[in-house]
Amino acid sequence: MSERQTVIRSLHDIGLAAWFGGSLFGAVGLNGASAAVSDPGDRTHVATAGWARWAPVNAAAIAVHSIGGIGLILGNRGRVVGQSGTRGNTVLKSAVTLAAMGVTAYSGSQGAKLGKDSHAPAESGVDPAQGTPQEIAKAQKRLKVLQWSIPVLTGVLLVMGAQQGEQQKAGQVASGLLGSLKR
Repeated sequence: MSERQTVIRSLHDIGLAAWFGGSLFGAVGLNGASAAVSDPGDRTHVATAGWARWAPVNAAAIAVHSIGGIGLILGNRGRVVGQSGTRGNTVLKSAVTLAAMGVTAYSGSQGAKLGKDSHAPAESGVDPAQGTPQEIAKAQKRLKVLQWSIPVLTGVLLVMGAQQGEQQKAGQVASGLLGSLKR
C-alpha cells in the first residue's frame, strides 16, 4: 500500500471513537446520573432528553465511521484479497459493525418508548420503580442490557481496527502474501 489514506482512516477512527465514547458515557454518566435526580418522575425524562440530544451526533458518527470503513476496504482491496488473514478479519469486523448498528437502532427504539411517558416514576433512566408503567419498565430493563452492549461491540471494533493496523506492517504483509501463495 503506497498511498496514504489519512482522511479515510480519520473518518473511520473518529466516527468509531465518538460512537464508542458516547455510548460509554451514556451508560456510565447519563443513565447513572439520572438516579441522582430528586424527583423520581423526572429521572427517565432527564435520561431520555440527554439521549435525544445525542442521537443525531451518534447517527453522524456511525455514518462517518461507515464511510471511512468502506473507503478503507476499497483502498486496501488488493491486500484484503491477497494477504492471508485480512479477509477473515474484514468480514468479521463488518459483521460486528452491522451488529453494533442493529443494537444501536434497537436501543433507540426502546428509548423512544420511554419518551412517550418520560415522567413515569423510575429509579433511573434504566431502572424502573414500583409505580413505573409495565411497558416503560420492560423498555428500561432492555435498555439496562443494551447500554452495555453498544460499548462492548464498538470496543471490539476498536481492537479489530488495531489488529488491522498491525496487519499492514511490512513483515505481516509479506508473511500474509506468502501464506496465501502456499495455499
